[in-house]
Amino acid sequence: MGTFDRYLTGQLLASFGFFSLVLVAVYWVNRAIGLFDDLIAGGASVGLFLQFTALALPNVIFAVLPISALVAILYGINRLSADSEMVVAQTAGLGPWSLAKPVMIFGVIVALMVSVLGHILVPASRTALAERGTELSQDVTARFLKEGEFLHPGRGVTVYVREITEAGELLGLFLQDRRDEATRTSYTAERALLVRADTGTRLVMFEGMAQTLDVRDRSLVTVRFDDFAYDLAGLTGAATSRIQDPRELSTAVLLRADAEARRVTGVGRAKLLSEGHLRFSEAIFAAGLPLLALGFLMLGGYSRLGLWRQIMGAVVSAILLKMLSNVAESAARDDVALWWTLYLPALATLAIGAALTFRSTLGPHPFRRVTA
Repeated sequence: MGTFDRYLTGQLLASFGFFSLVLVAVYWVNRAIGLFDDLIAGGASVGLFLQFTALALPNVIFAVLPISALVAILYGINRLSADSEMVVAQTAGLGPWSLAKPVMIFGVIVALMVSVLGHILVPASRTALAERGTELSQDVTARFLKEGEFLHPGRGVTVYVREITEAGELLGLFLQDRRDEATRTSYTAERALLVRADTGTRLVMFEGMAQTLDVRDRSLVTVRFDDFAYDLAGLTGAATSRIQDPRELSTAVLLRADAEARRVTGVGRAKLLSEGHLRFSEAIFAAGLPLLALGFLMLGGYSRLGLWRQIMGAVVSAILLKMLSNVAESAARDDVALWWTLYLPALATLAIGAALTFRSTLGPHPFRRVTA
């Protein structure tokens, strides 16, 4: 790698790191606000919130890296052009393909990063996030720790707590159990406590009343109590096994798309194959975006107004190609024979970038020269 190649690649990587950090921060803050409201308001700790946000970061970075690569090329080449460094390089005899070499090296580096995220880190983080979410959803105690709201911690169960003291005491409790189709029982208590035992969590109610309604003969039985323990075991009704998201599986399992993979995910073979091939196409797309941006930027000559028209052309083309990728993804998820269409937008990105770079080697008016 020559001196200019190292210099330009270093400049692009520095811009890429900066824009990646900014975009990840913006995207993370946008998602963290809703997550913070759901977890902290539900009684979860700050540590649990940080754990969830850390597990969500690989997926955020995976979505942001191609955008950061495009922005880094547009910013870096435009700055070199504005500082006349690009003019000096071209005057020294560096042609379009010489300028494209460090850009392609940069694209390969971005593609490798996207591949590591897509094939390894994102599936692992999604699995850990789903398992942690399942554990949290089965935590009955967290579902009770909301005051002034009617909650449904399990099917056929309704809970209302008027106030929660700093000591964790529940004041003004109402609990209705409709899980038995023959009877409906409503509990009211002046105060209650959640107590953890070896067999599970128990709700201990004080100074209350239980009203049991027989649905068949409409008879009501009322019992007053000084203290009563209600077993919350199995209240959530959560299943012992969960349905896995296809994005949690490894690429090899997705490409096999065997009966076991279809069973654990509950989706068809077309969706599994499309998810597996999508990880490869995303890496190719990320590698092609820098070359596409460079091809557009080299179409314009020196101008006091800068390269804004070329920048807009590169951005619009990238958006259209991404839209085409979404269309191909939707088609591949419905038809198992269309998995190959996922590679068309990514290969088209590389082809357009190479064609524009080749066009720059012909000079500003190639067709006019041929006519002359």
